[in-house]
Amino acid sequence: MPSNEPAFVVDLTRSSSLLLPALFLLGLLVGSFLNVVIARVPHGQSIVRPGSRCPRCGHVLSWYENLPLLSWALLRGRCRSCRAPISIRYPAVELLTGLLFLAAAWAFGPGWLLLRALLLVGFLVPLALIDLEHWIVPVGVTVLGTAAGLASAVPLGWERLQESAIGAAAGFLVFWALERVSLLLVVKVIRPPLRALRGALARMSGAEPPEREPDPTEALGAGDKWLLLLVGSYLGWRPLFGVFLLSALQGAVVGSVLLALHGRAGTTAPPPGSPATEDGWTPEATALPFGPWIALAALELGLAGPWLAETFASPLVSLVTGQPWVQP
Repeated sequence: MPSNEPAFVVDLTRSSSLLLPALFLLGLLVGSFLNVVIARVPHGQSIVRPGSRCPRCGHVLSWYENLPLLSWALLRGRCRSCRAPISIRYPAVELLTGLLFLAAAWAFGPGWLLLRALLLVGFLVPLALIDLEHWIVPVGVTVLGTAAGLASAVPLGWERLQESAIGAAAGFLVFWALERVSLLLVVKVIRPPLRALRGALARMSGAEPPEREPDPTEALGAGDKWLLLLVGSYLGWRPLFGVFLLSALQGAVVGSVLLALHGRAGTTAPPPGSPATEDGWTPEATALPFGPWIALAALELGLAGPWLAETFASPLVSLVTGQPWVQP
């Protein structure tokens, strides 16, 4: 996240002795709420009512069964009533959010920039995990997050608000162009003769032509442009190149490792009960959703970008992080 400070200095003394433990505790509590968002929003359920309960037996959780991290550990990962297993995702999200809140305090110290970083974490964590599990990006959540990003830029001045607005528009429109224009035009021009050629070769060899060929446009999810809208509203337009680059590189590396180890990168389809993708597409076994990698890259550059630019000062690092390059 761009900073108005001329240089980034890691100095934990900027934070009071109570800030770090308080933010970690706040992150655990926020993470507990984000678990509700992750579990309910993809199914169109209210995040307010009913209260937390066991999805198997309907047991309503008491307050002491809702304590972040502690309850899961004390219950040994099982429902107190029916002993059904409780997914490790719940304490993992709580711990992840707490650690990211700590990272935000380390990066920015007390101030308005810290609040914006916490908002970014609070929106990206559930969006990434929903996309990872259900292959959807809830547009309502991204629009709410974008509104919060633009509103929280107002106290930082007109220049920062401009950067946020341009970043949101650029993130959305660039991805829209990739999704709807560039690849689509290439596929429409190149794909028909390739299909005819493959069919002719298949007939010559006596094999049946393939019923369905992979469509390169399926690699770009319809929800990713909305996620970039949100990211741009917090980071501005300068780090967007780095977000694209890091998300693509990290996704490709992890996907390649999973393919090498398991022969697959993702799931064959979203879990039962999940909303259909916008075009009814069923993910291939070698596919991974792109949203989590966008979220990861945005968090990396938003929380560590200024430090990276200061520590490894160079034109390339400046280009990737979107931070100004100060020649030593």
